Amino acid sequence: MNFAVLKGAAYCLVHTPDMILHNGTTQTVEKHTNPDSEYLKNIRDSYRTYEEVVNYGPNQTYIGNLTPEKLKEVGMPFVGKNIEGASNKGKFGEILAQKEFIVMVKLADVFDLVLLEEKFLADAVEAYRNYEFYTEADEAQLSKGHEFSVIEALVKKEGAEGLYHEDKLVGCVKRAHDVDTNLSSHVIFENLVVKASGILAFKNLIARNNIDPTTIDYVIECSEEACGDMNQRGGGNFAKAIAEASGAVNATGSDLRGFCAAPTHSLINAASLVKAGTYKNVVIVAGGATAKLGMNGKDHVKKDLPILEDTLGAFAVLISENDGVSPVINTDFVGRHTVGTGSSPQAVISSLVIEPLERAGLKITDVDKYSVEMQNPDVTKPAGAGDVPEGNYKMIGACGVKKGHIEKKEMKDFVVNNGMVGWAPTQGHIPSGVPYLGFAMNELTTGDLNRVMVVGKGSLFLGRMTNLFDGVSIMVERNTGVTEEAGSVSKDEINKMIAEAMKNFASQFLG
Repeated sequence: MNFAVLKGAAYCLVHTPDMILHNGTTQTVEKHTNPDSEYLKNIRDSYRTYEEVVNYGPNQTYIGNLTPEKLKEVGMPFVGKNIEGASNKGKFGEILAQKEFIVMVKLADVFDLVLLEEKFLADAVEAYRNYEFYTEADEAQLSKGHEFSVIEALVKKEGAEGLYHEDKLVGCVKRAHDVDTNLSSHVIFENLVVKASGILAFKNLIARNNIDPTTIDYVIECSEEACGDMNQRGGGNFAKAIAEASGAVNATGSDLRGFCAAPTHSLINAASLVKAGTYKNVVIVAGGATAKLGMNGKDHVKKDLPILEDTLGAFAVLISENDGVSPVINTDFVGRHTVGTGSSPQAVISSLVIEPLERAGLKITDVDKYSVEMQNPDVTKPAGAGDVPEGNYKMIGACGVKKGHIEKKEMKDFVVNNGMVGWAPTQGHIPSGVPYLGFAMNELTTGDLNRVMVVGKGSLFLGRMTNLFDGVSIMVERNTGVTEEAGSVSKDEINKMIAEAMKNFASQFLG
C-alpha cells in the first residue's frame, strides 16, 4: 500500500496590533487586576507598524521568502534588522494587515453578529477590493454599515465585543445567545478570528499550489479554540465552516484538538486516511489564537523591546495520494508519548525521536532536519523560556549520545547541522512541528535532504484533567518514485487472475 504525500503548504500571518490590548489574555487580565498599570498606559508605544512586521526576518521566513539558513545568517536578535526586499507576499502565503482582516472577519460571519461602523466599512471595503481574494459576491455582505452610536451602545450596554482599528472603535461582535457563555460575544469573536484566519490560509494553499478546491475530500481543523454551545461546548465544526467559505464543496471534515501537538496529530491522521484509501485529498488547517497576542508583552516591554507577539498565525497543508514525486509521509514509524512514558525531557524525546528511529533501524544522524517546537527565540528568550528549538536539539543530541548514535564530541555539530533556528509565532499550536513543511517540500524534492522528522508536543495538563504531557512525531521522506510496494499486485493483474480462474472453473465444471 502506498504512503500518502505532502502535496502543498501555506503559511499566513495577520498583523493585529489593536487586538493585543483588547483581546490578548495577558492584557485583558491586567485590565481586570491592575487597570492603572504603567504597562497598560504605555502599551501603544510598544506596537510595531505593519511595515516593521513585514520587514521582520522570522515573519519573512514564515511566509517562505527567507530560508531558515538565511535567517540564521541575519543573527540574533532578529528584531531591529530589516530584511532587504521584504514583501508581504511570500512563496507560502502572506502577511495581512488588520484593516483587511476585519473585513474577512465580517465575511466569515453568517449570522449577522458582526457590525462595522459605516465610515470604516467604506474605507476598508475600498482597500479590500484590491485584495487577491476579493470577489463581487462579497459585496452583499459588506453593503450595510452602522452608525457609531449603535455600535458604541452595543459594546457599553449589551456586552458586545468591540472591534478596534488604530485605537478607535470601528465595529463589534454581538453575543449569539442571552445566557449561553459559550456563545458570548467574546467567544464568538475568538471563533470568528479562527475561522477567518483559517480561510486565509486555506485560500492561500489553493492559490499558491494550483489546487482545485472541489477535489478536496476531507478537512481537519487543528487550532486551540473550540466552538459549540452550552450543550456541546467543543462540538465544532471549524473544519467544515472553513471548507464552505473556501469553495471546497465536496469536502466534509471535523476538528481535532490536542493543544500544541494537534497539528502533528492531524498530519498523522490525514496521512493514515489517505493511505487507507478513505479519502484522496485531505487538508489540515488551523487559524490563529487572539488569546496568545502579547502573551509575553510585559517581559518584552521591560527589556525595551516592541511587543513581538503582534500577529495571528495560520497554516494549511494538503495531504494526497502518492504521485511518485512529492515527499512521502511514512506512517510505519510514528513516535508516541504514551500514558506511561513519563514527563521528563529525556523521556519525552526518547519516546518521540529515539524509539521510532531505532524501530526503523536508524540513528539520529540519519534524519537530515528535525522540525520541533520552532518558536522564535526573539520572543521566548526575553521571557525567560530560552531558545526552545535549540533546547530540543540539544536534548535529541544528548539522548543520541546515551544510545550510542553519536559521540559526545559530535553533539555541537549535530545541533548545528540537523537543527534550525526558530521563526514561528508563539501561537501555541502554530510552532509545533509543522512550520518547516513548506521548506521540506522543496528540500525533499529538488534539494539535498532525504528525511525530515516532524515533532509535535503539547501540555495536556492545561485542561486540568490530567498531569500528562503529550506528543507525537512522524517522518517525511524523499519520494523514491515507486507508487506500488515491492511484491504487491496491481489491479490489472488481479483482474487477469480472476478472469483466468473463472476460465479454468468453466472449463473444469461446465465442459
